[in-house]
Amino acid sequence: MLGYSDAEPNAYMYSSIPCSVSRPRSCRHIAGAVCMGTGMVTLALLSLVFPRSQSVQPQAVLLTEEHPVPSGRVVALSQPALQRIPLKKLGRTARTESLELGSERSNALAELSATQVAHWERDALFEGSGEKIEHDQMPTVSLKDFQDAQYYGDITLGTPPQTFSVVFDTGSSNLWVPSTQCKGFNLACFLHNRYSSARSSTYMRDGSPVSIKYGSGQMDGFVSYDTLTVGGITIPNATFAEAVREPGLSFIVSKFDGILGLGYPSISVDGLTPVFQSMVELGILPAPEFSFWLSKDPAQTPGGMLILGGSDPSYYEGDLHFVQVSRKAYWQFDIGGVTLGDKVMVSGGSAIADTGTSLLLGPTEDIHRIVEALGISSQPSSTGNEGQGQYMVPCDQVSSLPPLAFEINGRAFELRGEEYILTLQGFGQTTCTLGLMAMDVPPPAGPLWILGDVFLSKWYTLFDFGLNRVGFAPAVKSPPSQQTFSSLRREC
Repeated sequence: MLGYSDAEPNAYMYSSIPCSVSRPRSCRHIAGAVCMGTGMVTLALLSLVFPRSQSVQPQAVLLTEEHPVPSGRVVALSQPALQRIPLKKLGRTARTESLELGSERSNALAELSATQVAHWERDALFEGSGEKIEHDQMPTVSLKDFQDAQYYGDITLGTPPQTFSVVFDTGSSNLWVPSTQCKGFNLACFLHNRYSSARSSTYMRDGSPVSIKYGSGQMDGFVSYDTLTVGGITIPNATFAEAVREPGLSFIVSKFDGILGLGYPSISVDGLTPVFQSMVELGILPAPEFSFWLSKDPAQTPGGMLILGGSDPSYYEGDLHFVQVSRKAYWQFDIGGVTLGDKVMVSGGSAIADTGTSLLLGPTEDIHRIVEALGISSQPSSTGNEGQGQYMVPCDQVSSLPPLAFEINGRAFELRGEEYILTLQGFGQTTCTLGLMAMDVPPPAGPLWILGDVFLSKWYTLFDFGLNRVGFAPAVKSPPSQQTFSSLRREC
């Protein structure tokens, strides 16, 4: 689902709903039966029959833009060590209106962000109120992987702590959770964990209204402050939004409670301070960086990992290959082009790395060209019209499909046919769907490609605020602990 705020058309949300509990991991966006032809997302609601007792809770991804935190607010580390945050996968689409970042305010905030981090050196000690974490002690958050479509992990708010599952989203910059002050018949709120200010001794009232519009409704809430803990890092008086009204059915069926944005401050709705900016201002991280490893096997534990303060070589192979950020809003960079086999499909262009989007999204004209080259242009799936939905592919032809590659800073990052085709199993049938979808992002941000989980699950990704760059390396297939156990079994 796409949305935007009245103040700045830079926030949107998308969620995909699983069609079957038995659906395989490769069925990310397909599971959500996404259709973006009219700027709205059509979702299959079969998961509504899943009882909450089976831990199949509603999940949705909200992409929003937050504002910078007040200068007086700092963060403190409750555990002076590197920690990992397990992530859970969520299916969702890319932002359309949120990518329209052309206002003077957005540009000014982007420049402000650039000046704030320009002085940071990779190994410099930051001045702050907390103890600096060493590179071998980086905080982490374990993520859960739901059908390779939704990746989410836990955070806590308040004292005593109240736990919420959130999507760690590089395509937005706001923190948002449901509130106990939900209004009216709000199933999305009542079916998820809700924040209660009355239960927290560290809550501070703000009350400023926050509103984000969507194609099928509107999310309304208000600003609050409270103690936030992410991966063992505690941020006193963190800024976040309490949602009292959520749009449509997408949030009802989402598995996560809220969103924690990791984009640049320039896309933060109402200028609220992003969580990662608060961490950096405290000066306890080894570097102003974070990275993701996303599993391609929902049965694995963890299903993903968010690493705060740098990268962990045990989750990738070889060296990271970097590209400079071209627009400090989303994590946007230039690409040399897109190839299908030995054919050039696209020359030049721009892309963003978006952990909150499941599929690969590209300009309609480019997607049409690729679909036609694959010989499936006349077979759009039921999720949308030709060129605007997803396309069915005969499963027996997947292994013979040519590789799809994106040229990033002189190097080709390739996906094999089975890596950009999603396989869905349910009701005794197996279907295969193209993991690409058309979406046109208007200038000045667009046109561009959105590299979602289909791409990022193969390539470990580092997001570097200090040097304004993104790094990619081949991701390992299993988390380090599982690799060790597997090796021991082979030796025995």
